[in-house]
Amino acid sequence: MNQAFAGTETLAGTGTEAVATTGKKPVATTGTKTVSRPIDYMNIALFGVVVLIAMVGVPLFGFTYGYTGLDWALFGILYVVTGLGITVGYHRMVSHRSFTCTDPVKVALLIAGGWAFQNSALKWSADHVRHHAKVDQEEDPYNAMRGFWYSHCGWLFYKDPYRDEKYAAQFRKDSLVVWQDKYYLPILISSFALPFLAGLIHGGWMSGLGCFLLAGGGRAFLVLNSTFCINSICHLWGDQPNGTENSSRDSWWISLITFGEGYHNYHHNYPKDYRNGSKWYNFDPSKWLIFGLSLTGFAANLNRANPRPN
Repeated sequence: MNQAFAGTETLAGTGTEAVATTGKKPVATTGTKTVSRPIDYMNIALFGVVVLIAMVGVPLFGFTYGYTGLDWALFGILYVVTGLGITVGYHRMVSHRSFTCTDPVKVALLIAGGWAFQNSALKWSADHVRHHAKVDQEEDPYNAMRGFWYSHCGWLFYKDPYRDEKYAAQFRKDSLVVWQDKYYLPILISSFALPFLAGLIHGGWMSGLGCFLLAGGGRAFLVLNSTFCINSICHLWGDQPNGTENSSRDSWWISLITFGEGYHNYHHNYPKDYRNGSKWYNFDPSKWLIFGLSLTGFAANLNRANPRPN
């Protein structure tokens, strides 16, 4: 069993910090101060609905009615669009400012990232920069030191006592990021409504339901878990060719499902580089998209690191 969900535990923290969980409520302790981690029932409910759709609804509908070519086409298109919305938009553009782009491209990436069902860019990026600042420490939102399941998705099931406005402040200065945060809910709803409407127009109610299940719920589940793999697998298993100061690791096969994000050890050592796979042969469609945008004048100021020799 993952220790994060065991009955009672004590984990060493940084300095005087320690982590303990009693029953179902993890608590973080710093000296004599105890910080409770209440269960986040809303996140559990939302994640549970997505899991039920993907694990029960999608295969049941497929077995009973089957999916059309449109269903599969939209599933593939939205997986790519929303995945790149996270990797290129939320991660490399907003969180690390590894490149700049025109406002229309920025809006498109923010909408695509919003469709991925991973919160607004403002909140996602605030968590992510804290992850870099406090990696492997108790304040790390998806601390891999607490085990696979906690870093993969378990961290979502508890309210975060370490959320700090200082990590979000820099992103509040970006008017488009603030706009996306304000309208995140309708953007998210549209990611499920549009596949349903496409199916409805194509073949009626059952076609709409099929499109909603496969290209909506099923796609969201897979994109979520592909991102989660970076937080978990890429901090637990893989190579560390660029440094061993933290748990980050390179995993080429995770890059295949995350559009290049699997070269995570490189990324933690050179976070502002617009490339995660720095070698020309590394599979990193996100860097190819950014570079392509720069060639056409839609992106500029691409940051490139000069890695130290291995």
